[in-house]
Amino acid sequence: MAEAIVEKGGVINKVIELKNFIGGKFIDSVSGKRFENRYPATNEVIATVPESGREDVEMAVESAVKAFKVWSKMPVKERSKYLMKISELIMERLDELSYLESVDVGKPIRLARGMEIPRASYNFSFFAEFAKYVHTEFYETDDRGAINYVLRRPVGVAGLITPWNLPLVLTTWKVAPCLAAGNTCIIKPSELTPITATKLAEIAAEAGLPDGVLNVVHGFGPNSAGEFIVSHPDVKLISLTGETTTGQAIMRTASQHLKKLSFELGGKNPNIIFADADLEQALDVTIQSSFSNQGEVCLCGSRIYVERKIYDEFVERLVERAKRMKVGDPLDPETDMGALISEEHLHKVRTYLEIAVADGGKILTGGKTPEHLPEKFKSGNWLEPTVIVGLNDNCRVIKEEIFGPVVTVSPFDTEEEVIERANNTHYGLSATIWTNDLSRAHRVASQIEAGVIWINTWFLRDLRTPFGGMKMSGLGREGGIYSFEFYTELKNVCIKLQ
Repeated sequence: MAEAIVEKGGVINKVIELKNFIGGKFIDSVSGKRFENRYPATNEVIATVPESGREDVEMAVESAVKAFKVWSKMPVKERSKYLMKISELIMERLDELSYLESVDVGKPIRLARGMEIPRASYNFSFFAEFAKYVHTEFYETDDRGAINYVLRRPVGVAGLITPWNLPLVLTTWKVAPCLAAGNTCIIKPSELTPITATKLAEIAAEAGLPDGVLNVVHGFGPNSAGEFIVSHPDVKLISLTGETTTGQAIMRTASQHLKKLSFELGGKNPNIIFADADLEQALDVTIQSSFSNQGEVCLCGSRIYVERKIYDEFVERLVERAKRMKVGDPLDPETDMGALISEEHLHKVRTYLEIAVADGGKILTGGKTPEHLPEKFKSGNWLEPTVIVGLNDNCRVIKEEIFGPVVTVSPFDTEEEVIERANNTHYGLSATIWTNDLSRAHRVASQIEAGVIWINTWFLRDLRTPFGGMKMSGLGREGGIYSFEFYTELKNVCIKLQ
Protein backbone atom coordinates (compact mmCIF):
# COMPACT_ATOMS: atom_id res chain seq x y z
CA MET A 1 0.00 0.00 0.00
CA ALA A 2 1.18 3.51 -0.79
CA GLU A 3 2.22 5.97 1.92
CA ALA A 4 -0.65 6.64 4.30
CA ILE A 5 -2.62 9.85 3.82
CA VAL A 6 -3.71 9.74 7.45
CA GLU A 7 -2.11 7.80 10.28
CA LYS A 8 -3.89 6.17 13.17
CA GLY A 9 -4.33 8.99 15.65
CA GLY A 10 -5.35 11.47 12.96
CA VAL A 11 -1.97 12.77 11.77
CA ILE A 12 -2.22 13.95 8.14
CA ASN A 13 0.84 12.94 6.10
CA LYS A 14 -0.06 14.38 2.73
CA VAL A 15 -2.81 15.78 0.53
CA ILE A 16 -3.46 13.75 -2.60
CA GLU A 17 -4.55 15.17 -5.95
CA LEU A 18 -7.37 13.30 -7.66
CA LYS A 19 -8.21 13.49 -11.35
CA ASN A 20 -11.09 12.62 -13.64
CA PHE A 21 -10.86 9.40 -15.64
CA ILE A 22 -12.07 9.90 -19.20
CA GLY A 23 -11.35 7.74 -22.22
CA GLY A 24 -8.80 5.67 -20.33
CA LYS A 25 -6.77 8.68 -19.14
CA PHE A 26 -6.52 10.51 -15.84
CA ILE A 27 -6.96 14.20 -16.57
CA ASP A 28 -7.80 17.41 -14.75
CA SER A 29 -10.99 19.37 -15.34
CA VAL A 30 -11.05 21.70 -18.33
CA SER A 31 -11.46 24.74 -16.05
CA GLY A 32 -8.67 23.67 -13.74
CA LYS A 33 -10.92 24.37 -10.75
CA ARG A 34 -10.52 22.11 -7.74
CA PHE A 35 -12.30 21.60 -4.42
CA GLU A 36 -11.20 20.12 -1.11
CA ASN A 37 -12.01 16.74 0.38
CA ARG A 38 -11.78 16.48 4.17
CA TYR A 39 -11.18 13.73 6.72
CA PRO A 40 -14.39 13.54 8.80
CA ALA A 41 -12.53 12.63 12.00
CA THR A 42 -10.58 15.92 12.03
CA ASN A 43 -12.06 18.00 9.16
CA GLU A 44 -8.57 18.47 7.73
CA VAL A 45 -7.98 18.40 3.98
CA ILE A 46 -6.80 15.04 2.61
CA ALA A 47 -7.40 15.52 -1.13
CA THR A 48 -8.13 18.07 -3.81
CA VAL A 49 -10.61 17.11 -6.50
CA PRO A 50 -11.42 18.36 -10.03
CA GLU A 51 -14.54 20.51 -10.17
CA SER A 52 -15.92 19.32 -13.49
CA GLY A 53 -18.27 21.23 -15.74
CA ARG A 54 -20.18 20.80 -18.96
CA GLU A 55 -17.07 20.40 -21.13
CA ASP A 56 -15.73 17.58 -18.96
CA VAL A 57 -19.05 15.76 -19.10
CA GLU A 58 -19.17 16.23 -22.86
CA MET A 59 -15.76 14.58 -23.22
CA ALA A 60 -16.82 11.69 -21.00
CA VAL A 61 -20.04 11.16 -22.96
CA GLU A 62 -18.21 11.20 -26.29
CA SER A 63 -15.76 8.65 -24.95
CA ALA A 64 -18.53 6.42 -23.59
CA VAL A 65 -20.57 6.63 -26.80
CA LYS A 66 -17.55 5.62 -28.86
CA ALA A 67 -16.71 2.73 -26.51
CA PHE A 68 -20.33 1.52 -26.51
CA LYS A 69 -20.09 0.66 -30.23
CA VAL A 70 -17.44 -1.92 -29.42
CA TRP A 71 -18.32 -3.00 -25.86
CA SER A 72 -22.01 -3.63 -26.63
CA LYS A 73 -21.11 -6.04 -29.44
CA MET A 74 -18.52 -7.96 -27.42
CA PRO A 75 -19.64 -11.50 -26.49
CA VAL A 76 -20.92 -11.77 -22.95
CA LYS A 77 -18.23 -14.26 -21.96
CA GLU A 78 -15.56 -11.75 -23.04
CA ARG A 79 -17.12 -8.91 -21.05
CA SER A 80 -17.36 -11.24 -18.07
CA LYS A 81 -13.62 -11.87 -18.13
CA TYR A 82 -12.95 -8.17 -17.62
CA LEU A 83 -15.41 -8.01 -14.74
CA MET A 84 -13.88 -11.06 -13.06
CA LYS A 85 -10.45 -9.46 -13.34
CA ILE A 86 -11.74 -6.29 -11.69
CA SER A 87 -13.22 -8.41 -8.89
CA GLU A 88 -9.87 -10.12 -8.33
CA LEU A 89 -7.95 -6.84 -8.31
CA ILE A 90 -10.32 -5.34 -5.74
CA MET A 91 -9.55 -8.19 -3.36
CA GLU A 92 -5.83 -7.89 -4.07
CA ARG A 93 -6.15 -4.29 -2.88
CA LEU A 94 -8.29 -5.17 0.13
CA ASP A 95 -6.07 -3.41 2.68
CA GLU A 96 -5.57 -0.30 0.57
CA LEU A 97 -9.23 0.12 -0.34
CA SER A 98 -10.40 -0.56 3.23
CA TYR A 99 -8.04 2.09 4.48
CA LEU A 100 -9.11 4.65 1.87
CA GLU A 101 -12.81 4.02 2.47
CA SER A 102 -12.31 4.46 6.21
CA VAL A 103 -10.40 7.71 5.73
CA ASP A 104 -12.78 9.13 3.15
CA VAL A 105 -16.02 8.38 5.01
CA GLY A 106 -14.82 8.40 8.63
CA LYS A 107 -16.14 4.87 9.14
CA PRO A 108 -14.49 2.08 11.17
CA ILE A 109 -11.85 0.32 9.09
CA ARG A 110 -13.13 -2.96 10.50
CA LEU A 111 -16.45 -2.39 8.72
CA ALA A 112 -14.78 -1.47 5.43
CA ARG A 113 -12.44 -4.46 5.52
CA GLY A 114 -14.86 -7.02 6.87
CA MET A 115 -17.90 -6.26 4.72
CA GLU A 116 -17.72 -3.43 2.23
CA ILE A 117 -14.65 -4.13 0.10
CA PRO A 118 -15.34 -7.89 -0.15
CA ARG A 119 -18.92 -7.06 -1.17
CA ALA A 120 -17.62 -4.60 -3.81
CA SER A 121 -15.52 -7.42 -5.25
CA TYR A 122 -18.44 -9.83 -5.13
CA ASN A 123 -20.68 -7.40 -7.01
CA PHE A 124 -18.37 -7.77 -10.00
CA SER A 125 -17.91 -11.54 -9.80
CA PHE A 126 -21.64 -12.11 -9.26
CA PHE A 127 -22.76 -10.11 -12.29
CA ALA A 128 -19.89 -11.46 -14.41
CA GLU A 129 -21.32 -14.94 -13.89
CA PHE A 130 -24.98 -14.01 -13.82
CA ALA A 131 -24.76 -12.28 -17.21
CA LYS A 132 -23.85 -15.57 -18.87
CA TYR A 133 -27.18 -17.13 -17.94
CA VAL A 134 -29.63 -14.29 -18.50
CA HIS A 135 -32.42 -15.68 -20.66
CA THR A 136 -35.15 -14.27 -22.87
CA GLU A 137 -38.50 -15.65 -23.93
CA PHE A 138 -39.97 -17.55 -26.86
CA TYR A 139 -43.68 -17.65 -27.71
CA GLU A 140 -45.37 -19.93 -30.22
CA THR A 141 -48.60 -18.45 -31.59
CA ASP A 142 -49.92 -21.74 -32.93
CA ASP A 143 -53.35 -20.50 -33.97
CA ARG A 144 -51.80 -17.77 -36.12
CA GLY A 145 -48.88 -19.72 -37.57
CA ALA A 146 -46.21 -17.51 -36.01
CA ILE A 147 -43.40 -17.53 -33.48
CA ASN A 148 -42.10 -14.67 -31.35
CA TYR A 149 -38.75 -14.43 -29.65
CA VAL A 150 -37.38 -11.71 -27.42
CA LEU A 151 -33.95 -10.12 -27.71
CA ARG A 152 -32.27 -8.32 -24.84
CA ARG A 153 -29.95 -5.49 -25.86
CA PRO A 154 -27.84 -2.93 -23.95
CA VAL A 155 -29.25 0.59 -23.85
CA GLY A 156 -26.22 2.87 -24.19
CA VAL A 157 -24.39 5.25 -21.89
CA ALA A 158 -25.44 5.16 -18.23
CA GLY A 159 -24.98 7.96 -15.72
CA LEU A 160 -24.27 6.40 -12.31
CA ILE A 161 -24.63 8.83 -9.41
CA THR A 162 -23.41 7.38 -6.16
CA PRO A 163 -23.64 8.41 -2.47
CA TRP A 164 -21.10 9.10 0.24
CA ASN A 165 -22.09 6.56 2.88
CA LEU A 166 -21.02 3.28 1.18
CA PRO A 167 -19.07 4.68 -1.77
CA LEU A 168 -17.35 1.66 -3.30
CA VAL A 169 -20.08 -0.87 -2.49
CA LEU A 170 -22.81 1.21 -4.09
CA THR A 171 -20.68 2.26 -7.04
CA THR A 172 -19.84 -1.35 -7.90
CA TRP A 173 -23.48 -2.32 -7.33
CA LYS A 174 -24.30 -0.09 -10.31
CA VAL A 175 -21.18 -0.46 -12.47
CA ALA A 176 -21.05 -4.27 -12.49
CA PRO A 177 -24.52 -5.00 -13.95
CA CYS A 178 -24.29 -1.93 -16.19
CA LEU A 179 -21.12 -3.20 -17.86
CA ALA A 180 -22.17 -6.85 -17.77
CA ALA A 181 -25.25 -5.94 -19.79
CA GLY A 182 -23.10 -4.24 -22.43
CA ASN A 183 -23.54 -0.57 -21.51
CA THR A 184 -20.80 1.97 -20.88
CA CYS A 185 -20.89 4.37 -17.95
CA ILE A 186 -20.00 7.70 -16.43
CA ILE A 187 -19.66 7.58 -12.65
CA LYS A 188 -20.30 10.76 -10.67
CA PRO A 189 -19.27 9.97 -7.08
CA SER A 190 -20.33 12.12 -4.16
CA GLU A 191 -18.16 15.19 -3.80
CA LEU A 192 -17.73 14.19 -0.13
CA THR A 193 -16.17 10.78 -0.91
CA PRO A 194 -14.33 10.82 -4.25
CA ILE A 195 -11.32 8.63 -3.49
CA THR A 196 -12.39 5.03 -4.05
CA ALA A 197 -14.23 5.83 -7.29
CA THR A 198 -10.88 7.08 -8.57
CA LYS A 199 -9.23 3.89 -7.34
CA LEU A 200 -11.88 1.83 -9.14
CA ALA A 201 -10.88 3.61 -12.34
CA GLU A 202 -7.25 2.63 -11.68
CA ILE A 203 -8.33 -0.97 -11.20
CA ALA A 204 -10.41 -0.92 -14.39
CA ALA A 205 -7.40 0.34 -16.32
CA GLU A 206 -5.18 -2.32 -14.77
CA ALA A 207 -7.75 -4.97 -15.75
CA GLY A 208 -7.43 -3.82 -19.36
CA LEU A 209 -10.99 -2.53 -19.66
CA PRO A 210 -11.26 -0.83 -23.07
CA ASP A 211 -10.91 2.96 -23.01
CA GLY A 212 -14.16 4.80 -22.48
CA VAL A 213 -16.15 1.88 -21.06
CA LEU A 214 -15.82 3.28 -17.55
CA ASN A 215 -15.39 7.01 -16.89
CA VAL A 216 -15.26 8.97 -13.63
CA VAL A 217 -16.18 12.66 -13.53
CA HIS A 218 -15.92 14.48 -10.20
CA GLY A 219 -17.97 17.47 -9.19
CA PHE A 220 -21.19 18.61 -7.61
CA GLY A 221 -24.86 18.22 -8.47
CA PRO A 222 -26.87 21.31 -9.54
CA ASN A 223 -25.24 23.32 -12.33
CA SER A 224 -22.27 20.97 -12.18
CA ALA A 225 -21.20 17.51 -13.30
CA GLY A 226 -24.27 15.75 -11.91
CA GLU A 227 -26.80 17.95 -13.65
CA PHE A 228 -24.86 17.93 -16.92
CA ILE A 229 -24.77 14.13 -16.95
CA VAL A 230 -28.50 13.87 -16.26
CA SER A 231 -29.46 16.44 -18.91
CA HIS A 232 -27.18 15.12 -21.67
CA PRO A 233 -29.28 13.62 -24.50
CA ASP A 234 -26.73 10.84 -25.17
CA VAL A 235 -26.92 9.53 -21.59
CA LYS A 236 -29.78 7.03 -21.82
CA LEU A 237 -30.01 5.70 -18.25
CA ILE A 238 -29.62 7.27 -14.81
CA SER A 239 -29.11 5.19 -11.68
CA LEU A 240 -29.06 7.15 -8.44
CA THR A 241 -28.59 6.24 -4.83
CA GLY A 242 -29.18 9.35 -2.76
CA GLU A 243 -31.70 11.64 -1.14
CA THR A 244 -35.35 11.73 -2.16
CA THR A 245 -35.11 15.43 -3.07
CA THR A 246 -32.20 14.66 -5.40
CA GLY A 247 -34.27 11.95 -7.07
CA GLN A 248 -37.12 14.39 -7.62
CA ALA A 249 -34.78 16.93 -9.24
CA ILE A 250 -33.20 14.28 -11.50
CA MET A 251 -36.62 12.97 -12.52
CA ARG A 252 -37.70 16.44 -13.64
CA THR A 253 -34.54 16.93 -15.71
CA ALA A 254 -34.49 13.38 -17.14
CA SER A 255 -38.11 13.64 -18.26
CA GLN A 256 -37.07 15.92 -21.12
CA HIS A 257 -35.40 12.94 -22.84
CA LEU A 258 -37.52 10.13 -21.30
CA LYS A 259 -34.46 8.46 -19.81
CA LYS A 260 -34.66 5.13 -17.99
CA LEU A 261 -34.41 5.77 -14.25
CA SER A 262 -33.56 3.64 -11.23
CA PHE A 263 -33.61 5.36 -7.83
CA GLU A 264 -32.77 4.04 -4.38
CA LEU A 265 -33.62 6.95 -2.10
CA GLY A 266 -34.27 7.67 1.55
CA GLY A 267 -35.69 5.47 4.26
CA LYS A 268 -37.23 5.69 7.71
CA ASN A 269 -37.31 2.01 8.42
CA PRO A 270 -39.32 0.29 11.16
CA ASN A 271 -37.75 -2.36 13.38
CA ILE A 272 -40.64 -4.32 14.94
CA ILE A 273 -39.91 -6.50 17.96
CA PHE A 274 -42.61 -8.82 19.25
CA ALA A 275 -42.54 -10.25 22.78
CA ASP A 276 -41.91 -13.80 21.57
CA ALA A 277 -38.69 -12.83 19.76
CA ASP A 278 -35.25 -14.10 20.74
CA LEU A 279 -34.50 -10.96 22.77
CA GLU A 280 -30.74 -11.44 22.95
CA GLN A 281 -30.42 -11.86 19.20
CA ALA A 282 -32.80 -8.98 18.55
CA LEU A 283 -30.72 -6.69 20.75
CA ASP A 284 -27.42 -7.71 19.16
CA VAL A 285 -28.70 -7.07 15.65
CA THR A 286 -30.62 -3.93 16.59
CA ILE A 287 -27.39 -2.32 17.78
CA GLN A 288 -26.00 -3.00 14.31
CA SER A 289 -29.08 -1.84 12.44
CA SER A 290 -29.18 1.32 14.56
CA PHE A 291 -25.57 2.43 14.58
CA SER A 292 -23.56 0.67 11.86
CA ASN A 293 -21.62 3.18 9.77
CA GLN A 294 -22.65 5.90 12.27
CA GLY A 295 -26.27 5.29 11.34
CA GLU A 296 -25.47 6.61 7.87
CA VAL A 297 -27.14 3.70 6.08
CA CYS A 298 -30.40 4.00 4.16
CA LEU A 299 -31.47 0.61 5.57
CA CYS A 300 -30.93 1.43 9.25
CA GLY A 301 -33.84 0.55 11.52
CA SER A 302 -34.25 4.01 12.99
CA ARG A 303 -37.86 3.58 14.23
CA ILE A 304 -37.89 0.79 16.81
CA TYR A 305 -41.30 -0.53 17.91
CA VAL A 306 -41.29 -2.94 20.87
CA GLU A 307 -44.25 -4.90 22.23
CA ARG A 308 -45.18 -3.32 25.54
CA LYS A 309 -44.68 -6.39 27.74
CA ILE A 310 -40.93 -6.43 26.93
CA TYR A 311 -40.53 -2.71 26.23
CA ASP A 312 -38.84 -1.66 29.49
CA GLU A 313 -36.37 -4.54 29.46
CA PHE A 314 -35.53 -4.00 25.80
CA VAL A 315 -34.92 -0.27 26.23
CA GLU A 316 -32.74 -0.79 29.30
CA ARG A 317 -30.58 -3.38 27.57
CA LEU A 318 -30.38 -1.42 24.31
CA VAL A 319 -29.12 1.63 26.21
CA GLU A 320 -26.52 -0.52 27.99
CA ARG A 321 -25.22 -1.80 24.65
CA ALA A 322 -25.18 1.68 23.11
CA LYS A 323 -23.14 3.01 26.02
CA ARG A 324 -20.57 0.23 25.53
CA MET A 325 -19.94 1.09 21.88
CA LYS A 326 -16.44 2.39 21.20
CA VAL A 327 -16.62 5.69 19.32
CA GLY A 328 -13.29 6.97 18.04
CA ASP A 329 -10.42 6.69 15.59
CA PRO A 330 -11.76 5.16 12.35
CA LEU A 331 -8.39 3.50 11.74
CA ASP A 332 -8.42 1.68 15.08
CA PRO A 333 -9.59 -1.90 14.38
CA GLU A 334 -11.38 -1.91 17.76
CA THR A 335 -13.58 1.10 16.90
CA ASP A 336 -17.33 0.43 16.64
CA MET A 337 -18.42 3.84 15.37
CA GLY A 338 -16.49 6.61 13.62
CA ALA A 339 -17.18 10.21 12.68
CA LEU A 340 -20.12 11.60 10.73
CA ILE A 341 -19.42 12.66 7.17
CA SER A 342 -19.31 16.47 7.52
CA GLU A 343 -19.85 19.45 9.80
CA GLU A 344 -23.01 20.31 7.87
CA HIS A 345 -24.43 16.82 8.34
CA LEU A 346 -23.53 16.78 12.05
CA HIS A 347 -25.38 20.07 12.47
CA LYS A 348 -28.44 18.60 10.75
CA VAL A 349 -28.45 15.56 13.06
CA ARG A 350 -28.00 17.75 16.16
CA THR A 351 -30.94 19.89 15.05
CA TYR A 352 -33.15 16.80 15.13
CA LEU A 353 -32.04 16.13 18.71
CA GLU A 354 -33.16 19.64 19.66
CA ILE A 355 -36.51 19.00 17.97
CA ALA A 356 -36.88 15.72 19.90
CA VAL A 357 -36.39 17.43 23.26
CA ALA A 358 -38.71 20.29 22.31
CA ASP A 359 -41.40 17.75 21.39
CA GLY A 360 -41.18 16.05 24.76
CA GLY A 361 -38.74 13.29 23.92
CA LYS A 362 -36.18 11.99 26.39
CA ILE A 363 -32.61 11.19 25.34
CA LEU A 364 -31.67 8.12 27.38
CA THR A 365 -28.10 7.96 26.12
CA GLY A 366 -25.96 9.84 23.63
CA GLY A 367 -26.74 13.15 22.01
CA LYS A 368 -23.32 14.56 22.86
CA THR A 369 -19.76 14.62 21.55
CA PRO A 370 -17.80 11.72 23.09
CA GLU A 371 -15.79 13.05 26.04
CA HIS A 372 -12.83 10.70 25.69
CA LEU A 373 -11.71 11.83 22.23
CA PRO A 374 -8.02 12.78 21.91
CA GLU A 375 -7.31 16.44 21.19
CA LYS A 376 -6.53 15.69 17.54
CA PHE A 377 -10.11 14.54 16.91
CA LYS A 378 -11.97 17.33 18.69
CA SER A 379 -12.38 19.29 15.45
CA GLY A 380 -14.12 16.30 13.79
CA ASN A 381 -17.78 15.41 13.35
CA TRP A 382 -18.59 13.24 16.35
CA LEU A 383 -21.78 12.14 18.04
CA GLU A 384 -22.46 9.38 20.54
CA PRO A 385 -24.98 6.65 19.66
CA THR A 386 -28.31 8.14 20.71
CA VAL A 387 -31.53 6.49 21.96
CA ILE A 388 -34.69 8.59 22.31
CA VAL A 389 -38.04 7.64 23.88
CA GLY A 390 -41.29 9.44 24.59
CA LEU A 391 -42.12 10.82 21.14
CA ASN A 392 -45.43 10.50 19.33
CA ASP A 393 -45.62 9.25 15.77
CA ASN A 394 -46.22 12.71 14.30
CA CYS A 395 -42.96 14.17 15.58
CA ARG A 396 -40.49 15.12 12.82
CA VAL A 397 -37.84 12.97 14.46
CA ILE A 398 -39.99 9.90 13.83
CA LYS A 399 -41.31 11.02 10.44
CA GLU A 400 -38.13 12.29 8.73
CA GLU A 401 -34.88 10.58 7.76
CA ILE A 402 -32.07 11.69 10.09
CA PHE A 403 -29.28 9.50 8.65
CA GLY A 404 -27.20 9.48 11.79
CA PRO A 405 -26.66 7.44 14.99
CA VAL A 406 -30.12 8.27 16.35
CA VAL A 407 -33.02 5.89 16.99
CA THR A 408 -36.40 6.27 18.61
CA VAL A 409 -38.01 3.47 20.64
CA SER A 410 -41.78 3.25 21.12
CA PRO A 411 -44.07 0.64 22.71
CA PHE A 412 -47.00 -1.03 20.94
CA ASP A 413 -49.80 -3.32 22.06
CA THR A 414 -51.22 -5.16 19.05
CA GLU A 415 -50.11 -6.50 15.71
CA GLU A 416 -52.67 -4.37 13.86
CA GLU A 417 -51.49 -1.24 15.64
CA VAL A 418 -47.81 -1.69 14.85
CA ILE A 419 -48.49 -2.44 11.18
CA GLU A 420 -50.44 0.80 10.86
CA ARG A 421 -47.74 2.78 12.66
CA ALA A 422 -44.92 1.18 10.67
CA ASN A 423 -46.67 2.18 7.42
CA ASN A 424 -47.34 5.73 8.62
CA THR A 425 -44.47 7.23 6.61
CA HIS A 426 -43.76 8.61 3.15
CA TYR A 427 -40.89 6.13 2.89
CA GLY A 428 -40.94 2.40 2.13
CA LEU A 429 -37.43 1.06 1.79
CA SER A 430 -37.01 -1.73 4.35
CA ALA A 431 -38.36 -3.19 7.57
CA THR A 432 -37.22 -5.73 10.14
CA ILE A 433 -39.57 -8.03 12.04
CA TRP A 434 -38.56 -10.01 15.13
CA THR A 435 -40.80 -12.94 16.11
CA ASN A 436 -40.65 -16.70 16.52
CA ASP A 437 -44.27 -17.05 15.35
CA LEU A 438 -43.94 -18.16 11.72
CA SER A 439 -47.53 -17.28 10.82
CA ARG A 440 -47.20 -13.81 12.30
CA ALA A 441 -43.91 -13.26 10.49
CA HIS A 442 -45.48 -13.94 7.09
CA ARG A 443 -48.68 -12.09 7.97
CA VAL A 444 -46.92 -8.90 9.06
CA ALA A 445 -44.34 -9.00 6.26
CA SER A 446 -47.11 -9.13 3.66
CA GLN A 447 -48.69 -5.96 5.08
CA ILE A 448 -45.64 -3.77 5.62
CA GLU A 449 -45.18 -1.22 2.83
CA ALA A 450 -41.49 -1.65 2.09
CA GLY A 451 -39.38 -3.10 -0.69
CA VAL A 452 -37.16 -5.25 1.53
CA ILE A 453 -38.39 -7.13 4.62
CA TRP A 454 -36.03 -8.95 6.99
CA ILE A 455 -37.32 -11.44 9.54
CA ASN A 456 -35.06 -12.15 12.53
CA THR A 457 -32.08 -10.64 10.69
CA TRP A 458 -30.89 -7.43 9.04
CA PHE A 459 -28.74 -6.51 6.02
CA LEU A 460 -28.63 -10.11 4.82
CA ARG A 461 -28.62 -9.90 1.02
CA ASP A 462 -28.90 -12.42 -1.79
CA LEU A 463 -27.82 -10.52 -4.91
CA ARG A 464 -30.37 -12.39 -7.06
CA THR A 465 -33.30 -10.78 -5.24
CA PRO A 466 -34.97 -7.43 -6.06
CA PHE A 467 -33.68 -4.44 -4.11
CA GLY A 468 -35.40 -1.07 -3.96
CA GLY A 469 -38.07 0.94 -2.22
CA MET A 470 -41.75 1.83 -2.34
CA LYS A 471 -43.33 5.27 -2.07
CA MET A 472 -40.72 8.05 -1.64
CA SER A 473 -37.94 5.48 -1.17
CA GLY A 474 -37.32 4.84 -4.81
CA LEU A 475 -38.19 3.82 -8.30
CA GLY A 476 -37.54 0.42 -9.83
CA ARG A 477 -35.59 -2.58 -8.56
CA GLU A 478 -32.03 -3.79 -9.01
CA GLY A 479 -30.36 -7.14 -8.28
CA GLY A 480 -30.14 -10.29 -10.38
CA ILE A 481 -32.45 -10.24 -13.37
CA TYR A 482 -34.03 -7.02 -12.07
CA SER A 483 -30.79 -5.18 -12.77
CA PHE A 484 -30.84 -6.46 -16.33
CA GLU A 485 -34.44 -5.32 -16.73
CA PHE A 486 -33.12 -1.81 -16.13
CA TYR A 487 -29.80 -1.99 -17.97
CA THR A 488 -31.24 -3.58 -21.14
CA GLU A 489 -34.02 -2.99 -23.64
CA LEU A 490 -36.25 -5.81 -24.86
CA LYS A 491 -37.28 -6.21 -28.46
CA ASN A 492 -39.77 -8.71 -29.76
CA VAL A 493 -39.24 -10.41 -33.14
CA CYS A 494 -42.35 -11.92 -34.73
CA ILE A 495 -42.00 -14.40 -37.63
CA LYS A 496 -45.00 -15.53 -39.68
CA LEU A 497 -44.47 -19.18 -40.62
CA GLN A 498 -47.52 -19.76 -42.82
